[in-house]
Amino acid sequence: QQPTMTKNTERIQISLYAQNLKNVAGMFKGTSDPYAVVTQIATTNQPSVKPKVLGRTEVIKNSLSPHWTKTFDLEYNFTKEIKISVGVYDEIRKGDNKSMGNVIFEIGDILGTRGNIKAKKLKNGGTIFCRAKKAPRQDDAGKFNFQLRGTKLKNVDGLFGKSDPFFEVSKLINAAGGQTWQVIYRSEVIKNDLNPQWKSVSVSLDDICHGDRDQKVKITVKDWEKSGKHTPMGHFDTTVNEMMKKKTTSNDTSNGFTLMKGNKNYGNVVVTAASTVVTVKPPSAAAVGTPAAAAAVAGATAATTTAAVATAHEETSQSSNVQDLGISTVGLVPMAPPAPLPTFIDYLSGGLELQLSVAIDFTGSNGDPRKPGTLHYIDRYGGQLNDYEKALTAVGSVIAKYDHDQMFPVMGFGAKYRGVIQHCFQLGPTAEVRGIRGMVDAYRQTFASGLTMSGPTVFADVIAVAASQARQKQERLKRFGQQAYHILLILTDGAVSDVMKTKQAIEAASGAPLSIVIVGIGNADFSTMQFLDDFAEREGIRDICQFVQFNRHRHDRIGLTEATLEEIPDQVVDYFQSNGIQPLPAIAGSQISLVPDEYNEEEEIPLDLNFSEDGEITLATGGVYNAADYGGLAPMAALQPTAPQPYAPQQQQQQQPYGLQQPSPHQPQTYAPSQQPPYSQPPQQPPYSQP
Repeated sequence: QQPTMTKNTERIQISLYAQNLKNVAGMFKGTSDPYAVVTQIATTNQPSVKPKVLGRTEVIKNSLSPHWTKTFDLEYNFTKEIKISVGVYDEIRKGDNKSMGNVIFEIGDILGTRGNIKAKKLKNGGTIFCRAKKAPRQDDAGKFNFQLRGTKLKNVDGLFGKSDPFFEVSKLINAAGGQTWQVIYRSEVIKNDLNPQWKSVSVSLDDICHGDRDQKVKITVKDWEKSGKHTPMGHFDTTVNEMMKKKTTSNDTSNGFTLMKGNKNYGNVVVTAASTVVTVKPPSAAAVGTPAAAAAVAGATAATTTAAVATAHEETSQSSNVQDLGISTVGLVPMAPPAPLPTFIDYLSGGLELQLSVAIDFTGSNGDPRKPGTLHYIDRYGGQLNDYEKALTAVGSVIAKYDHDQMFPVMGFGAKYRGVIQHCFQLGPTAEVRGIRGMVDAYRQTFASGLTMSGPTVFADVIAVAASQARQKQERLKRFGQQAYHILLILTDGAVSDVMKTKQAIEAASGAPLSIVIVGIGNADFSTMQFLDDFAEREGIRDICQFVQFNRHRHDRIGLTEATLEEIPDQVVDYFQSNGIQPLPAIAGSQISLVPDEYNEEEEIPLDLNFSEDGEITLATGGVYNAADYGGLAPMAALQPTAPQPYAPQQQQQQQPYGLQQPSPHQPQTYAPSQQPPYSQPPQQPPYSQP
């Protein structure tokens, strides 16, 4: 049974592997036997939620590049930071396990990368790779049960020994550099036996072949060695359907698989049992045809029936209760459950990119930015953030994880240049800036550009620009088989001056791949902004807006991100589904550029674990971090004046879609609203500065 989850929460599955770990076994003691422990970190603003040890992987003997098969499921929510600690240990049978290093992963960082895989370096050497994917539902693809027997395997253990065979099952996955085999199951070792009969295996069809019974699977037989350098005894490629066809209960090996090592025959492997177990729904009462039959079927088969599939072409289901009532079941086929609708994670797995743009209010009601206590006042020496910066960094940092190139357009509205009111102008020296810090820098530089804070408060122009950008990028990427969605973050200190014009802009933008998040800064009366709550439903258009007052979350960063972003996943899925656009397949390995993050001591979260003699691992102390604090920035150096440039979406340069080739250096773009003349350098005015 699947756990109950809150809105925007999905189950994800984490898998791990490592490369080039540091050997901590000690001199003359061989090679380390690493395993990993995964702990979900808790936050200080949710005292009811405790840090939790999710479990440990299996031990990989004598290996410094282990590939663990154990996976871990946890809940993912787009609006929250979800951190896990991965600690690697060398198993010591008689003594304390030795730490080999620890790293912190944030789930949004992993899902926001191409291929949903992230790598981080350990402090003392080695790299940990963490992959995230949508966790398979128990009834999605079913189970594959099978049993193997080896016959006349070739001995690879020398003249005076006999091989100790075990087998591994691997599936194809996308990884950096292309497709590769990932081990999903290892059997037990059969000592000194060249005709081993291994135990029965039960694996998820999703785990072994992504639910596709005709997808290639690799089975490799190896001779176990104490050193960990196991000797290959051959392998064969097959599929689930082929294994089911070749099932035999006799000693006949002619229908088995030949183990090949190079061009040589190393023996045979026979499938002695093979079946799939799927969950199907019974036929609907209406499909039976008569009222009596409908009532019988409805009462007798109300529960879901499990069907065992004996061959690739033969499925059976239990219908004895219906037959006992004298109702013929000839021609009735159990109805499979309808395919589940795609979710937000399905689109992320296909490489969906979220593009963030920001629009900031520079109307006069914000107050003189030179005076402490006003909304735009900048603490250039203490590093404290004002409320605009807090909202920008908190909300922006969540969305930015899903933007592949980390380049963001930042706009302003409500200021005058050369005496002319501008409802949409560029912040910073370039059309896009890099990272969250780049957005803050562009915002702060604007006060040295000669602007006059003015009014009124108009959103329509920035909404139109964002909608145009969203449409153009989606169309551009669609030609290359990619997907994008745009999120406009508007930060304002007051309600819009023209509600009708704002409604018209939102309605015009509702067909674009766009969501609009509006954060109200300060103590103004935002009651007139409540029209956003029911406007879409009343007008029969797609809901793309969310309004949140910052002061309600002034001391709770997580609360702010949850309130502002809670509608985004549903809005993303709604846009693509309403336009008949399905999630793309998982990104090809050649498009994944996997560069490990360097070790960062500042990311560490104190964590102490207790290891009991029976193998149980519990949390002793730590495992909690402060997620409510907005933080700050280092004191700002003097900024050079920069004049805002106008926006013109129709003048965007064609950019090479991400992932197809090495991106060229970012080229500045110039934008200007089509209804306004191109804006030139304003005459020199005394810039706002510290008195």
